[in-house]
Amino acid sequence: MQETKRQKQVGQLVQQELSDIFIRMGFNVTEGGMISISSVKMTPDLLEARVYLSMFQIKSPEEMLVRIKDKMGEIRRELGNRVAKQLRRVPELVFFLDDTLDHVFRMEELFKKINEEKNRQ
Repeated sequence: MQETKRQKQVGQLVQQELSDIFIRMGFNVTEGGMISISSVKMTPDLLEARVYLSMFQIKSPEEMLVRIKDKMGEIRRELGNRVAKQLRRVPELVFFLDDTLDHVFRMEELFKKINEEKNRQ
C-alpha cells in the first residue's frame, strides 16, 4: 500500500526532528562511526513511526540500537515537545537497522572482483 501525502509529510517532519535530537544527544557521531536516520515510515493512523537507522563504521550496530532504545523515553519526550503544534499525538517510535549501505558496499566489492577477473583474461 502506498503512503498518503499526510504520511509522507509527518514522516519527513519526524525524520528532521529526530535527526536534530540525535545530534543534540550525541548519537550522530559516536565510537568513531556515524548514525543517520535514513527514512521514517508512518502507519496510516500516524500513531507509529518506523525509524530506519543507517550505521556507518559502528562496531556493533545491535548494541548501539539497544542503547538508543534505552533512551526511547527521552527521545520521544523531546520529539513531543517539538511537534506538539503539528500533531495531536506523538507517534510511538520503532527503530530498525537499515542495512542498505552494507549491501551497496558488498555489491561494489563483487563488481570490483568481476572487473579484475575480466582484466586478467
